[in-house]
Order: sequence, then structure tokens, then C-alpha cells
Amino acid sequence: MITRRALAAAALVPLAAKARAAAPAELRIDWATYNPVSLVLKQQGLLEAEFARDNLAVRWVQSAGSNKALEFLNAGSIDFGSSAGAAALIARVNGNPIRAVYVFSRPEWTALVSQAGSAIQTVADLKGQRVAVTRGTDPHIFLVRALAGAGLGEKDIKLVLLQHADGRTALERGDVVAWAGLDPMMAAAEIETGARLFYRRPEANSWGVLNVREAFAAENPEIVLRVLIVYDRARAWAVAHPQELRAMLVGAMKLPDPVIARQLERTDLSDGRIGGAQAATIIEAGRALQAAGVLDAGVDVAAVTNALIDPSYVARLRA
Repeated sequence: MITRRALAAAALVPLAAKARAAAPAELRIDWATYNPVSLVLKQQGLLEAEFARDNLAVRWVQSAGSNKALEFLNAGSIDFGSSAGAAALIARVNGNPIRAVYVFSRPEWTALVSQAGSAIQTVADLKGQRVAVTRGTDPHIFLVRALAGAGLGEKDIKLVLLQHADGRTALERGDVVAWAGLDPMMAAAEIETGARLFYRRPEANSWGVLNVREAFAAENPEIVLRVLIVYDRARAWAVAHPQELRAMLVGAMKLPDPVIARQLERTDLSDGRIGGAQAATIIEAGRALQAAGVLDAGVDVAAVTNALIDPSYVARLRA
């Protein structure tokens, strides 16, 4: 948790004195149902309060998945976006100029899901079958790695490319036999329709990371620092107030309490630091994607990961 001293020091830094370029007219940041901390920030108006004295407006944009958050960042339509760490790696490989500067969660937010009573019991059973997935997200990466572990590749199944919520709908309609799920939609499918998580591997879920556009960070380093101070305050509040967090998410997401409870059971919000642990997980995922042919074999995964992860802001917070 950020110290009071760090908070007080950051509060004394006016934008006009410290920003390398003219302060932006607004701060554009995403919120996502897979990022509970973003909902705390949005619901409590913490960023608005932090930047009120600077006359810096805050604009919230919903990300339906990592792919959308990363698309928004690449297009310059948001400044901060929530994604899975491995998805951010793929984006960086493809030229998206982002830096991962904070961890909002360590989740088990994805698994392979089938309907109750389905004949699908193992990953090998997916051969030749239709599977719903959102390309460029942790569930997609999870699916690729699961297939590789069963001696299969994407060409051995029929990918049905849908956003996460539509993937759940396709599964329940019988349009696909399996879905690479994402919480809280995955938790809702479990609770409401008895869907079964037939393949789970928590350690293959990459971390939830907050990304910032490189250009924005270069021009506004103190804004980035102050955003992370407030982000960390919201994360610490979420850890200290589990019942209030649960009620807040129920209200914001319009989902039943048992669904949110299931999502939070497998979401660790205990530490916002980013660095070696995240790099190791992302590098492992990247090399698995290379072995599966999703990433080019010539990509230096470790070098790209090191360019992606920037622990300097969190280090300043804890100095």
C-alpha cells in the first residue's frame, strides 16, 4: 500500500511545474468488469478528486476485453488500459507502444468451459469442434497453450471469434461446444446455467496489468505517478473492504451476488507491484505461443517483455 508520505509528496507536485509538455485536456482511462479495482476508482470518483485542482477532466471508457483495451491504446483513444499481461506482450510485439506499469490483480479469470452434461471432458475432445474465443486476450492465449499441451493447434479446431459475453451466449445456445471463458461472464455461466470448467490451470492465467501509452508517459510522468498512487489506494481499499467491494460490483455490473462472489474467490488483489514475477509469467506464455506458432520464432520474447514492463513508477511510490 502507498505510504502517507508518498501521497503527500505527490500531492505537492503541480502539473504545470512537473509535466514535460502541456497538461492534457482530459485523462482517458478504461474500466472493465475483469478489473475490480477500476470499478472502485470509477464508483468512488477518486481520480476526479485527485485531479480536480488541476482542472483535468477524467473520461471513462469501458473495455470489453484485453483486445479492446489494447486497440484503444494503440489508437490513442485512451491513455491507460487494463489487460492481461500476455495479451499486452502480443500487442507490444505487434508494435503497440505501451508500457505495463502496475498490477491490478493476479486472477484465475479464464478456463475452458462446456455446458453441463456436455460430452467434452478433456482438451483433446475439442479436435474438430467449434470453440468460442476472443482473439488477442488471455482466454485466447490460454486456449492456445491448452491445445498445445494436448498435441493440438488452432487448425485442429474451428475457432468462432466473438467477444467474451457473446462467447457465453454461443455456448448456451449450442452454437459451440466450448468457450474460452472470462470472469465475471464465466462465473455467471457456472452459477446460472451449471456450466462446467473442464480445463483449469491457474498458473497459466497471466497477471492483470495496467498499461499506459508510451507517448503519454513520456510527456506526463507525474500524471502517471499520481494515477498509480490513486490506483493503489483503490486496490488497498478493495482488499480491506471485501464485503463493500462485493456489494459495489453487484450494483455496478448488475450481476447476482453469488456470481460476483465466485469471481472474487479467484481474484487476488493483494499486491500492485510489477516486475520480475510478472515478467517470468509473461515470458513463459510468450515462449509457449512461439512453440504453438502463434508468435514468430524470431521474436526475442524476453527483450520485448523487458521493454513492456516498467517498474519505475511503483518503485518511486515505495521509495
